[in-house]
Amino acid sequence: MTEQLVNKKILVVGSGLSGVGAVRLLHRAKAKPVLLDESDKLTKDEVKSRLAAEDRADTPILMQKLADPELDVTQFDAVVPSPGVPLDTPAFDRIRAASIPVWSEIELAYRFARGRLVAITGTNGKTTTTTLVGEIVRAAYGDARTHVVGNIGYSYAEAAPDTDEQSVTVAEISSFQLEAVESFHADVSAILNITPDHLNRHHTMEEYARCKENITLHQDPSQVCVLNYDNAPTREFGEKRCPARVLWFSSREELRDGLWLDGEQIVRSSGGEKTPLMNVREMHLVGRCNAENVMAAIGIALSLSIPLDTILRVVKEFRAVEHRIEYVTTKNGVEYYNDSKATNPDAAIQGIEAMERPTILIGGGYDKGNTYDEWIDAFQGKVKLLVLIGTTREKIAACADAHGFKAYTMAETKEEALELCLKNAEPGDAVLLSPACASWDMFPNYEARGRWFKDFANALPD
Repeated sequence: MTEQLVNKKILVVGSGLSGVGAVRLLHRAKAKPVLLDESDKLTKDEVKSRLAAEDRADTPILMQKLADPELDVTQFDAVVPSPGVPLDTPAFDRIRAASIPVWSEIELAYRFARGRLVAITGTNGKTTTTTLVGEIVRAAYGDARTHVVGNIGYSYAEAAPDTDEQSVTVAEISSFQLEAVESFHADVSAILNITPDHLNRHHTMEEYARCKENITLHQDPSQVCVLNYDNAPTREFGEKRCPARVLWFSSREELRDGLWLDGEQIVRSSGGEKTPLMNVREMHLVGRCNAENVMAAIGIALSLSIPLDTILRVVKEFRAVEHRIEYVTTKNGVEYYNDSKATNPDAAIQGIEAMERPTILIGGGYDKGNTYDEWIDAFQGKVKLLVLIGTTREKIAACADAHGFKAYTMAETKEEALELCLKNAEPGDAVLLSPACASWDMFPNYEARGRWFKDFANALPD
């Protein structure tokens, strides 16, 4: 399909990792990319500096709004928006009305890539599962054949030209990236779970779920989709609409076919015949959520025909990814855990459930339109103090009051939040950063928030 791009004028919207990767790929496909950035905080030179040196001279830069009526969208053969660009706007209505294709960066990359593709999505657990699957694939096939891409921090478009027929690409895919796909086609897909998130972007759970389900577009019964039996939306999708062969995993139910958790033992069942695989205490990961991530990763790897002994060896060696229920340090008898990637209530519930000590919890941040009732209910018997920060602190406090949880306090600054944790922590406690909210009101991203917390904890005197 790449020959269809030769000399085509393609508008790339956004100069982040996806946009820069798309420009790089389009140049290698002999297309004519134009990069548009709507930011009023960047200069044209700053945007150009993000591009690879060989792309700068031949890439026109537009610093204007996509909705600008002076922008003639009909001059473009396709538009490639970055994941952060909403598609339900008058500007995109105008583009679609002109019959101009709108492709996400992963759609563009797929048209160029070769080899097998594993695509993993879900509200929570994507990064851990993608990283683990990447390590298993690397152990089985070697570095040269393995590409770990997508929402994990390395553009699929950037990697696509380096793939060949022997490659296995493992991609973490967000709902934003799945909004505009046409031919994108995974050999093995996975939807780990679907719980409320990004409703400020998708507006309804139905639309959010539809975008997640797009990961199975063009799959057929000869291919595999790994699904969570315990999550109502993924279970309903698997039982009624999934076009691929479903491989279930469950941490709560015994399965006749699939992977499930029997106490502390991960079990594989086929036709009712049970084969114990490993004890979860052999892993370096904690919490039921990570047992689910591991079962999903095992299911994906088995679907790639990777030997079981290779899979289990990598699982037992694997350590938590940064910012996801990540053990940081123990100081003065207090354990510190960084779960900054818990940017929604469901992810934060998993962080709380993983704690085995009385916990001082730092929560709050930027409001993505979520509700916090189930999160607050999960505090019972776990959270001794909730320290609230960010723009959601009043909203969360009102929810806590409604549920009868009064052990909370508010911090005006992030520094004050840390002081409150130190003041109230006792030997035998845990301090957990698991905010249930995005970071954008106080930090540029969740990674910066996590590093801030880790720097604080590591700097404490013993």
